[in-house]
Amino acid sequence: MADDPAQHDQRQLHPLPRGLVELYGLLAVLFVLVPEWMAGGALFGFREARQGSELPLPSGAWSRLPELRLATMNLAELRRLARSERLVGYAGLGRERLTARLLRRLRKRQKGRPGRRLPL
Repeated sequence: MADDPAQHDQRQLHPLPRGLVELYGLLAVLFVLVPEWMAGGALFGFREARQGSELPLPSGAWSRLPELRLATMNLAELRRLARSERLVGYAGLGRERLTARLLRRLRKRQKGRPGRRLPL
């Protein structure tokens, strides 16, 4: 008779003491919010100290080596380049195969025109 519905209605839940609830709230503030405030302040300080020390410009290798430039492109950009290069069947290819086909196409084009940069 443990499944008697009348017995479930009579059961009362005892609330936690107010002091315990306040203690849990204080612990939540100490363990969650205070470290977030400290991290935010540290990140803000790093941003101000970084002024004037920008990253260097990409080297000449980025313009000479198509592998570097293709590696930084996402799949949509690779497909856009494949479309502009009139690469047949590019839409069904994954990133690795598409990159390999683009590299072959770009190198073949560069062999025909020595001394020119690859069109990326």
